[in-house]
Amino acid sequence: MQIVTQELLDIGVENEINDSQLILLDIPTEQKDDWQKLALGKELSDARAELFVLLNGVEDSETQERVITNYKVLQKFRKNIDIPKVKSEPKKKITKSSITIYCDGGCTPNPGKAGSGVAIYKDEKLSALWYGLYEEMGTNNTAELGALYQSLLIAQTENEKGNKVEIKCDSMYSINCIKTWAISWEKKGWTKKGGEIKNLEIIKLCYYLFNSIKKDVKLTHIKAHSGFEGNELADRMTMYAIQEKSQEFVQYSKEIDIQEILKMRAG
Repeated sequence: MQIVTQELLDIGVENEINDSQLILLDIPTEQKDDWQKLALGKELSDARAELFVLLNGVEDSETQERVITNYKVLQKFRKNIDIPKVKSEPKKKITKSSITIYCDGGCTPNPGKAGSGVAIYKDEKLSALWYGLYEEMGTNNTAELGALYQSLLIAQTENEKGNKVEIKCDSMYSINCIKTWAISWEKKGWTKKGGEIKNLEIIKLCYYLFNSIKKDVKLTHIKAHSGFEGNELADRMTMYAIQEKSQEFVQYSKEIDIQEILKMRAG
């Protein structure tokens, strides 16, 4: 929980507050004119505070609902990957692990059926595969950004356990969005010259999460299909996500036979 301050309100509302934000602040629409005065000092959950900021500038009610729905799905995923911390005796040294996360997204054709995939290595050994975020009409960019966001969530969890984490992504577009371009877009009120910022909702999610962990999590670019087993497995998970039409992002539950998985081909 946190207290609503003027700083939070300034971050969440640049021009005019929308109806979904009023609901998050528990303020009736008929009291909209006095919303700032009514909001200050209220207690707000961390989840509501995040949603309040993410809904900044989202005027269309349908888009607001989509942002809220997507956020609830992501919150559910966070709970699914939350592994209980191991209790340890005082002063007992715990061996930390090195975690490498490969992420990829794919679309057939582009735009078309899209999915995202992740391969996780612990101490250079494959430990888990994840897939999902199926879209009937997505793009390579939305799939790549979705995979990167899921990787950031996993990285956040691993970092909280004290592990060393690196994310390897083959999409320069996704990396540039959150490490370079978003800095300027945010300063300009999430606008840019020449038109709208495509995929803005997921870019914001990635940007804010990355900024919260970037001191401890490394994000690097690798060339696609250049001999990295993890990259190839993440690619196959995008194919599997499309094949299974899995909208949820879930862990691959079958026996992991690396060679068989690498034989997968797009349908």
